[in-house]
Amino acid sequence: MAGKNGVTGISRDLIKLIMEASKSSHPHEFAALLRAEKGVISEMLLVPGTASDEDSAIMMFHMMPIDRSIVGSVHSHPVHDLRYSDADLHMFGSKGAYNFIVTYPYGENDWVCYNPRGERVAIQVVEDQAGGN
Repeated sequence: MAGKNGVTGISRDLIKLIMEASKSSHPHEFAALLRAEKGVISEMLLVPGTASDEDSAIMMFHMMPIDRSIVGSVHSHPVHDLRYSDADLHMFGSKGAYNFIVTYPYGENDWVCYNPRGERVAIQVVEDQAGGN
């Protein structure tokens, strides 16, 4: 069943890419926006000017053009804590229906998805289609 914006899942390859980017940024937070195509979250967008440290990542949203394919965000927590902060919840409310937190050690199951109200969203990991998007 499709969720808000017709999203049915997130690409396994994208989850792997997010985890690798988070490992590369560690111990600083990593942050990006997420784009969906044909019902699958399959691409992350790096926001120019994003600044991060061990406690936060700040994206300069005014640097992004209007993009209606953006369905959410992702950011990492350098410690193994999937809970959101007040600042996370504020961002969730402005950047779409699917907001992911990934945590150290950035394994296959070290993530959770929240809606803008901070409620967990069950989202399916899907295999990528042969031939790409």
